[in-house]
Amino acid sequence: MTSKRITTVLGQLGLTQVRYVSPVRPSAAQGLVGRVYEQVEREFGVLAPSLVLFSPAPQVLAASWLMLRETLLVARKVERAAKEAVATTVSLGNACPWCVTVHSTMLSGLAGGLVLADYPAEPVADPRLRAVTTWARDCRTEEGALLHVPACSAEEAPELIGTAVLFHYYNRMVNVFLTEVPLPPGAPRMALGPVMRILDRRMRPAAGRWHQPGTSLELLPAAPVPRGISWASGDPVTEDAFARGCAAVDAAGARSVPPSVRDLVLTELEDWHGELRGPSRAWADSAVSALPQADQPAGRLALLTALASSQVDRSVVQMFRASRPGDSTLVELTAWASLAAARRIGTWIPRGQRASG
Repeated sequence: MTSKRITTVLGQLGLTQVRYVSPVRPSAAQGLVGRVYEQVEREFGVLAPSLVLFSPAPQVLAASWLMLRETLLVARKVERAAKEAVATTVSLGNACPWCVTVHSTMLSGLAGGLVLADYPAEPVADPRLRAVTTWARDCRTEEGALLHVPACSAEEAPELIGTAVLFHYYNRMVNVFLTEVPLPPGAPRMALGPVMRILDRRMRPAAGRWHQPGTSLELLPAAPVPRGISWASGDPVTEDAFARGCAAVDAAGARSVPPSVRDLVLTELEDWHGELRGPSRAWADSAVSALPQADQPAGRLALLTALASSQVDRSVVQMFRASRPGDSTLVELTAWASLAAARRIGTWIPRGQRASG
């Protein structure tokens, strides 16, 4: 089978893993979606379901890709293996099995067979990877982040903190929209090994290539640097990518999230320091009870996505879609809530001082 044919088959299989929305098929991708798909296939190695799920909302798709590309793929001060270790560790903490499977496989290929998904950070032999995995694990909470003062150098902060923030965003969206493992629904679990070997052969060569910083920025217009991403200062490309991406997702939130729900989520996040919510959804039901009746399904979905994404199930989505049936609205609301939570986490991760001279 040719390389192009393998990529096409993988892309089609990826579509079947997306729940609740109908993603844009590669053969039908035009305009902004088509441009993003082309970049993703070329630079990521495969049209990943974790990106395809955003396609009903083209601006959010572009935002999610350019933040991913300029943070994870483009290596400046931090090697890709360290960033994959951060991605895997954050995904473990967020109980996101799809992301754990994909990024632990990538890490294993880049780091000599390290299987981070099966072990805590301490047994990792490589001191560099052990340090970043311990850091990423602890920084899930504000209390844990303060154990690492200074956590990482100012020179590395845009890539390390950026990767952590990015995967707190992606994990939430993946938990809502994708199946637990990178397999089509109904496929036997024994197929996971062969599928991941094929994906690794597609993705690892792309991971080993040098990527020109900033080439995805033209997908979205320039925007002011928002509050809460001071960790990106000193790296103009990462800062620009998050400014453009956050602006696009904020605009999506203004379109698709009722003002009362935005206010509720932001208020809840101000008092949140990374603690787990649940295991029941009673806390969310209590929080949304003060909202207008018509906004409560949106409030429940947004709160759960932000603070307990693994608790989102079909019933929560169906209640929301009863009055807001569009695919783009569903993607925009959950993306806004996910990024709001991720940005909150970024505010409590400390960084060191920039070296003088």
